[in-house]
Parts: sequence; structure tokens; C-alpha cells
Amino acid sequence: MDASGGASMVFTIVWLVVLFGIMYFLMVRPQKKEQKRIQTMLSNMEVGDSVVTTGGFYGVVIDMTEEDVIVEFGNNKNCRIPMRKQAIAEVEKAEEASA
Repeated sequence: MDASGGASMVFTIVWLVVLFGIMYFLMVRPQKKEQKRIQTMLSNMEVGDSVVTTGGFYGVVIDMTEEDVIVEFGNNKNCRIPMRKQAIAEVEKAEEASA
């Protein structure tokens, strides 16, 4: 009875390791990959790029600091709103927008 009890304990430990491995590849790894993509997108953002905010507003970056950006919305050139870089959901480069 001791030999079968030890074998089932080893099987349980191996099964738990496999489950944690599957959970890592299905949940944690894609989330880290997405965070890295967003961080790269925000670090490559430049003045003149077209952006979409997390609220769904389209605008153009007119000034940047380390943590904030000033985005110009609309055609009247009077609606300039400072916001955090984390509020930017998508960035389209100025060269791609004009092409």
C-alpha cells in the first residue's frame, strides 16, 4: 500500500505542474506579450502621429512629455487636451496616415 500511495503522490505533483504550465501559456504569457506591445507602441509614439484614445476619440499628438501627451481633436485646432500616455489605445504613424 505504501508503494501505490507514493506513486499517486508523484502523479499528483506532476499533474499540478502540467496544469500550472498550461495556465501560464494560456493566460500569463499572452498578457505579458500584449503589455510589451503596448509599451513599445507608446515609446515609439511621436509628435504628429494620429491616435485613438481608450474613449474612442481620434486625434493628433501635438506635444509630448515623459508621461503625458497633448492631443488635438477635431478640425478647428482649438480642442487640445492633455492626457496620460496610457489613455492611448492605437497609434498610426504620420507617414502611414498621409499615404
